[in-house]
Amino acid sequence: MKFTQCFQRIPVYAFVFFAACALQISVTAQSKDQAEVFSSPVMDLGIVVGDLEKSAKFYSEVLGCKEVNGFSVPAAFATSIGLVDNMDVTARVFVLGNGEKQSRIKMMAFPKSDRKKGDQSFIHSNLGFSYLTLHVTDLDASIQRLKKAGVKLLGDTPVALGGNNGLLVCRDPDGNFIELIGPHKQ
Repeated sequence: MKFTQCFQRIPVYAFVFFAACALQISVTAQSKDQAEVFSSPVMDLGIVVGDLEKSAKFYSEVLGCKEVNGFSVPAAFATSIGLVDNMDVTARVFVLGNGEKQSRIKMMAFPKSDRKKGDQSFIHSNLGFSYLTLHVTDLDASIQRLKKAGVKLLGDTPVALGGNNGLLVCRDPDGNFIELIGPHKQ
């Protein structure tokens, strides 16, 4: 029996089965490869601020982030890995919730540096990271904290996103855009 004749005797459902198995193996291998790239789904964001105390107060008291143990890095090591030009690093760290798997905001200031502030008129005015999105449990409570702190909401926010969710945009003390998304009574 020729190979083509043998092929013709196999029912169509067998081809579908073998194709599905091959696709599953491919997807499983691809998922496994992708899962091995990152050891954690948590992302840390480093923010250099002008006034560490003022920014720490904003992120904790106004936005509601929780401060956890920070860290210090000696100038020699921080310089050797290319992060600074011979300056000590002292970082205050803020998380968005409880537990080990929390994204962290690592906040630091370098008052003795010759730092430059980028154009932050709009998110498209400067290259690089443009804004931070925080998902909150109660947008109305966030609005109250922002108003109490004298923080101006940008544009025509808050706006409805559908369902009971809303979005607002404001700025931190250094002018960085902050987007808050969460349940809102509208």
